Amino acid sequence: MFTGIITGLGQIQQVAPMGTSDAHGKRLTISTPAGYLDDVALGDSIALNGACMTVTSLMPPALRFTVDISAESLSKTAGLDQAGPINLEKALRANDRLGGHLVSGHVDGIGLVQCLSPVGESWRLEILAPKTLAKYLAYKGSITVNGVSLTVNSIEDQDAGCLMRINLIPHTLQNTALGNLCAGSNVNLEIDLIARYVERMLGASAPG
Repeated sequence: MFTGIITGLGQIQQVAPMGTSDAHGKRLTISTPAGYLDDVALGDSIALNGACMTVTSLMPPALRFTVDISAESLSKTAGLDQAGPINLEKALRANDRLGGHLVSGHVDGIGLVQCLSPVGESWRLEILAPKTLAKYLAYKGSITVNGVSLTVNSIEDQDAGCLMRINLIPHTLQNTALGNLCAGSNVNLEIDLIARYVERMLGASAPG
């Protein structure tokens, strides 16, 4: 379980194939800030751009760790198949502050960035979400974008999907990899867990 509050900015240094065909996954080597791995052990969960992964090897002196990601996970996520900056979040401890919202680390869909533009001192991020996720998006509701817990400022249902607008303060851009986004970027989206359970409750058949 996570909160959508990024605990470190990492860098995918290497993407190595784990087999000879597209049916095989990849092994990612990720660099971290100094001290980031001090409390991390083999088998721990770390979210990479919002996708929960398991630490398979540790190299603390080199500030690096590796994860193995399956072909299935690669097909359902964005930004984990190439070198570049990445948002990191360690799994939530029972006594940690819940600074964002409850996040499972399971990507529900891929969004397409329409624009990232300055508005006053902040920035407006517009993302076209898949139509299948539209019913879970609401004004002032929570959404996770590449692992970052954000608040939806407005939504607009369109034929191609649901356009959501999000305000990013300078602190968010400085402390996450969202500042690297541009029109045409793909992003990992995870809907609010509460919305998922509400749908199930409302859609359940009444007892006979």
